Amino acid sequence: MTTNPWWRIFLPFAAGYFLSYLLRNVNAVIAPELTQSLGISASALGLLTSAYLLAFGLFQLPLGLLLDRYGPRRVESGLLLVAAAGCALFAHGQSLGDLVVARALIGLGVSACLMASFKVFSLTFPAERQASLNAAVMAAGGAGALTATTPLTLALPLLGWRGIFIALAVFCLLAALAIFTTPEKSKVSTDEPLAAQLRGLVGILQSATFWRYAPQTTMVVGGFMAMQGLWAVPWLMQVNGLSRTAAAEHLLLAGVAMLSGFLLVALLVQPLKRLGVMPSHLFLAGMISGVIINAGLILQFLSPQIGWALIGLVFSVGNLAYVLLQEHFPPDLSGRVNTALNLCAFAGAFGVQWGFGAVIDLLMGMNLDRSTAYRASFGVLVVLQVFSVYWYARKPTERRG
Repeated sequence: MTTNPWWRIFLPFAAGYFLSYLLRNVNAVIAPELTQSLGISASALGLLTSAYLLAFGLFQLPLGLLLDRYGPRRVESGLLLVAAAGCALFAHGQSLGDLVVARALIGLGVSACLMASFKVFSLTFPAERQASLNAAVMAAGGAGALTATTPLTLALPLLGWRGIFIALAVFCLLAALAIFTTPEKSKVSTDEPLAAQLRGLVGILQSATFWRYAPQTTMVVGGFMAMQGLWAVPWLMQVNGLSRTAAAEHLLLAGVAMLSGFLLVALLVQPLKRLGVMPSHLFLAGMISGVIINAGLILQFLSPQIGWALIGLVFSVGNLAYVLLQEHFPPDLSGRVNTALNLCAFAGAFGVQWGFGAVIDLLMGMNLDRSTAYRASFGVLVVLQVFSVYWYARKPTERRG
């Protein structure tokens, strides 16, 4: 156990994940301004926003190797400098190509924020605290999601979307400095041969246990990320007829619910475990509930205010997958285990975020009205989520050891 105060390690890494989530979702609020400035279609907007997810996801496997070899402090602080450069480029971009490149740099730059947090917790704190600490840092991300709703909407007329990205570049630099100066209790294997690291990664990817979690993480967690990060506000405007301000307020409620969920998991996971309610039980119940709530939004038997808030609440449970999967592997593989699963989440988010817009354009080209096109596109996602949750639930795996 570390002799340093827990907050000295937790807070800088939590600040990094706060920024990561804020940057992931910022385009959901500024989407109308981007569309007007660039004159782009729904699919082009999806591509622009999902460039973050593509770069983020593609770097996950190399990131796992770097975290296990060099440690979270050096890796995350260095990458946040890349995020700062991406924010500066986005603020000054003049074309769709400029913004796509900038968005990709941002995604690369914040790609370690959550996984580095998980890694530093596994190195520094006892195993029984992992689920609570992981949920607590996810709560910091939830605060970032909240900031990317009504607060960002209020700041937009004052700063403009370019000014907002200049401010975000400064915050990335400050977070990089804070993380670089954190104390580090190193247990990383800087002398482990690369071939041995790669064999460990291949072993993870060949594991049946990993592939039990992968589809669910791709379609349920990734699907929520895609909707929250871009399509939730357009959905509320086009399907439910809300103004942009009202839609952002609904997304704010979803963020509050998500933040509340993370805090509840952090506080209650150990007491519930003592009562016989295991994290795996919470996880499966949350995933099934999320699919049902998504169907309720499409069929409109849930109000948008209640439905999106419930989605935010159950999403917080989905991130227990990282802790549950990590239990099946040795601690020295934790960086590679978490980033391999995170690759699935971001591959799903990228595919859904881009594909959602492509399906909308296709259906509207077939003379469907915009609201129907949105609901049909969401319906495709829900069908995929049903199959992924069934795949997870059909055959439980044994825990390591």
